[in-house]
Amino acid sequence: MNADYIETKAAGTVKPKIGENPRLPYIHQRAAIKALDNLNKNFSAYSTLLVLPTGGGKTYTASTWLLQNALDKGKKILWLAHRQLLLEQAAESFQKYAFATQTPHISSFNYRIISGASSHERTIDIKPSDNLLIISKDSIGRNLNRLDNWLAGENEIFFVIDEAHHSTAKTYRKVIDYVKNRVKNLKLIGLTATPFRTAESEQGLLSKIFTDGTRAGQSVKNDVGIVYQIGLKDLINARILSTPKFETYFTDEDYGADLGLKALESIQHLDQLPDDVSEKIAKSAVRNKLIVETFKKKAAEYGQTIIFVVSINHAIALTKLFNDAGIKAEYIVSSIKDSATGVTLSREDNERKIESYRAGNIQVLVNVNILTEGVDLPQTKTVFLTRPTVSTVLMTQMVGRALRGELAKGTATAYIVSFVDNWNDKIAWVNPDTLFTGANDFDDKDFEYQQRVIRLISIAKIEEFAAIMNNNIDTTKLEAVPFIQRIPLGMYAFQYINEDGIDFSYQVMVYDSTKNAYENFLAALPNFTELNSAEEYLPEETLNNLVETCREKFFNAEMIPPYDARDIQHILKYFAQKGERPNFYTFESIDREKLDVAKIAQKIWEEDFGEKKKTAYLNEIWENGDDNILRLFFGKKIYFRRMVDIELAKISDPEIYGLQENNITYDKKILEKLPLYEIEKVNPALAKNLREETFNKAKVDGGYKCAICGKIFSDKRFLQVDHIKALNNGGLTVPENLQILCRSCNAKKSDSV
Repeated sequence: MNADYIETKAAGTVKPKIGENPRLPYIHQRAAIKALDNLNKNFSAYSTLLVLPTGGGKTYTASTWLLQNALDKGKKILWLAHRQLLLEQAAESFQKYAFATQTPHISSFNYRIISGASSHERTIDIKPSDNLLIISKDSIGRNLNRLDNWLAGENEIFFVIDEAHHSTAKTYRKVIDYVKNRVKNLKLIGLTATPFRTAESEQGLLSKIFTDGTRAGQSVKNDVGIVYQIGLKDLINARILSTPKFETYFTDEDYGADLGLKALESIQHLDQLPDDVSEKIAKSAVRNKLIVETFKKKAAEYGQTIIFVVSINHAIALTKLFNDAGIKAEYIVSSIKDSATGVTLSREDNERKIESYRAGNIQVLVNVNILTEGVDLPQTKTVFLTRPTVSTVLMTQMVGRALRGELAKGTATAYIVSFVDNWNDKIAWVNPDTLFTGANDFDDKDFEYQQRVIRLISIAKIEEFAAIMNNNIDTTKLEAVPFIQRIPLGMYAFQYINEDGIDFSYQVMVYDSTKNAYENFLAALPNFTELNSAEEYLPEETLNNLVETCREKFFNAEMIPPYDARDIQHILKYFAQKGERPNFYTFESIDREKLDVAKIAQKIWEEDFGEKKKTAYLNEIWENGDDNILRLFFGKKIYFRRMVDIELAKISDPEIYGLQENNITYDKKILEKLPLYEIEKVNPALAKNLREETFNKAKVDGGYKCAICGKIFSDKRFLQVDHIKALNNGGLTVPENLQILCRSCNAKKSDSV
């Protein structure tokens, strides 16, 4: 689409261009290349990580170094990644930066892209004459013997793993071991923005794969596994990258309520919104108006902006609204017939609009995944993310359009503006903030990090706040919990790849109510035999059984805020794939008391504010707080006001929430009058005996009998202890008040309560 555009074929021969590469490496890339040179000179075999943050140019740095140090010397390269987008990006980089001055000893080289995509080759097509193999990890993981002829007789191979933080997955490890056993001098280079943590206890499997690197400027073996790394802040300070500023706007549009299983699978496995959902988003007048009005209010700050939308119809509709509002906008899409003129828009039409944007004649460029890569638009200061994605790779591509710093002919500040809908917490959408919390920049004392974390919490809380605002949902139990206990203590944060190559970035918020349950659950993960198999993807039935087992074993108590079974599912998937527990990131650095609206309500009550004074006070702290922490956390003023009013009601009328009863401490209660899950908090041994006695009561020949349907189950995991009285009313005195139910009957019972 521009002068640098390369249409990447599945396989071909590259002839280096005459002359010098016009793109000179930045100072950090030159430092990385020098470190790689030293490692390569000192060791005949090694495994190391090259760590550059999002926007730092990992692919450019690696490909230009390999052109000179591998291909020009007749050494083969195996490049492994997990997504089609990454494979094509790598192939394009090798073609784009192949110049004769870097490769004086060869006249050409052969490359081949292999994946499950119809546009790529298959493993059966691999030829010994291929100099560069760019392969998806699943394609080669299923057909490792197809590498045998390609590897035959090779004493030295360069093996690159893109997005190397995923290399702890079982398939990656299997491929690494296979190649290592067949090549004497394997040079393994991992590219990542998120390496292992520096604390020895947190390094995990990644530090076992990558063992060689640089310490104090010297190449070292079996020490630190990083050849070179630089942090996001360093590149911002060097003006190579822009300072990212994140903004989040909640649309109040609900797209999750009616999503069926097929739609959920399409989104989670393929990152594709169903047509009916896309159309609903495209036609949302309220949502589209919010997008346009948001830009209008800060047009001068936002500058030239790229907007990513859900569909062609959405692009057309938004472009018209921007132009109607006096904001010069154009849309670019893949080939489409213009219904008004009957003319088919083409690549040339897109190029014309892009050139107009480059010239500054267009303020807003709307597109459907066209501008994710390959087009140089450094003047872009802002991206609007109106298209949600479950893919970290795609999110990185979209956000990257605004990250060119001043030294790279870009801007000092980049605005990343997200529009967040209500999906009923059904989908693990990627939050752009998570792209910049890599281990090399993860400093929980940093103010920007604290703000990032609060935004993450805010998005996690949107469903909770929306539910409380909905009068049709009874949230009394949740409201009764002291507000500070509804603020997370920390989160488990991790990434894994699903069966279709989509990379999930996931966060599990942990509260006072769930902390112990999660700690016990994670400690027990290595004990599940199902998670220790050679397969990294669990069969659905096995996964469901494990989730139920964990619920019964670790999450059987009432927890408010509650745990979510989907969080358990994602942690199980991660552990099955990686063989290690996710890291826990504490929120200790956040002053939770600043977010505790109970304290605000207490001040209003004690000083006897009238309605007018109360409103003025709340407006003041909302608009002019020291660091806008309340606005970040609640997102919307209406949520903030509603939570304050609830806390005031708890002070003025505590009986509404049963707080007088709840304030009685355990030591003043009679244990036998508590439900089983509360007995477990105070006396775990008694709870265990009661549970065992209940199972003994249900024991029959062949297993245990469900008290409702009468079916007999040999495996306890299909059963659970249940209180006879619905919702634990009436307390517990003897095991006669308990019974054994199978999961099916328990589900029916729960539905009918």
